[in-house]
Amino acid sequence: MPFKKIAAEAYLPNPPAPPVVVREYQESRDKAAVEELERLCEVGQPGKPALITDLMGDPIARVRNFTSHIMLVAEYGNGREIVGVIRGCIKTVTSGKRSSSTQLPIYVKLAYILGLRVSSTHRRLGVATKLVQELEGWCRQNGAEYSYMATECNNKPSLNLFIQKFNYAKFRNPRVLVQPVHLHYKPIPSDISIVCIPPNTAELVYRRIFSSSEFFPKDVDKLLSNKLNLGTFMALPKKSLSKWNPKSDLLPPSFAILSIWDTKEVYRLKVKGVSALTHVACLGTMVLDAMVPWLKIPSFPNVFKNFGYYFIYGLHMEGNDGARLMRSLCNFVHNMARNDADCKVVVAEVGQMDPVREAIPHWKKFSWDEDIWCVKKLGEVCKSCDDWCKSMSSSIIFVDPRDL
Repeated sequence: MPFKKIAAEAYLPNPPAPPVVVREYQESRDKAAVEELERLCEVGQPGKPALITDLMGDPIARVRNFTSHIMLVAEYGNGREIVGVIRGCIKTVTSGKRSSSTQLPIYVKLAYILGLRVSSTHRRLGVATKLVQELEGWCRQNGAEYSYMATECNNKPSLNLFIQKFNYAKFRNPRVLVQPVHLHYKPIPSDISIVCIPPNTAELVYRRIFSSSEFFPKDVDKLLSNKLNLGTFMALPKKSLSKWNPKSDLLPPSFAILSIWDTKEVYRLKVKGVSALTHVACLGTMVLDAMVPWLKIPSFPNVFKNFGYYFIYGLHMEGNDGARLMRSLCNFVHNMARNDADCKVVVAEVGQMDPVREAIPHWKKFSWDEDIWCVKKLGEVCKSCDDWCKSMSSSIIFVDPRDL
């Protein structure tokens, strides 16, 4: 009888769920599916504005600038649908410590985990867990001593996954400073000179001033010569310009330095989910600025369409005039971005206690200190070295733009 047949089937055990299969990304086979997955995954919290990432070109471009890198995809179901993706890279960085015998920086081999995305229709199926497990295995096989990831303080799913399931520990809490780019030129004081430093000179300067910082990459030479690096610039008083020899080991008594990274070739962003009132208010400042440009209203750029940004890194200042020199240098970057139609904001990320933080122009309303970097020890650490995970926070953190 039909009734008895249905009742009997109701008590049959559920068929096992199809396994999650993780494998390495293959461009010719996976590019379109990964791009669609990335497009559908918004970065943000429910009810709040979200940043939509639009990758430019090859999805693996975000880690390709590292010598050792990988991208994994997760397949699910009999149709082998791509439902998850993750990226990883390995680099050698400073740990903020020096050798007691040689006073040279102590470097560690560090893996960085980024770009974890899982389809919204396939969450709670163990996809993210499987992706992280496989990526950590690759990191160990390639000699990584530590791994770390970055997320927002309020991203509880990500924090729960890495902290509760994979034993990561909250490590550093840098601050992100955002300066919108508007139509008006920012003046540079007449007594300040801004000079472009060639990559080889910039390398020597950076190795000297960041030797006691955390996360400073050993291959900074490759970073500074990368095509996405728009240059390294130093601001110093004009009166000391003629006295400073870039080839000398001595630095000027007062100076500021930074480098500029162009993100537009890797990905674009778009803000989605703001209220209609906020949307109109932001666009209204642009209309008003265009109508009465002589008022020099710092209008908010149109971030509701795809845009790129400049990331400034390697920020450092010294001397009594250091803060004023850094502000002038940031104004110089703003003016560069102003001439780039696709660049809408200038972004910096620095340690909470970094002195340079107070000198970087930014809009407080659009900046945040909600980033959390979590770290985990993967391999055996030298017995003569302290466990980096347990070290006190360094005031200076070098943020590698290749990690973005």
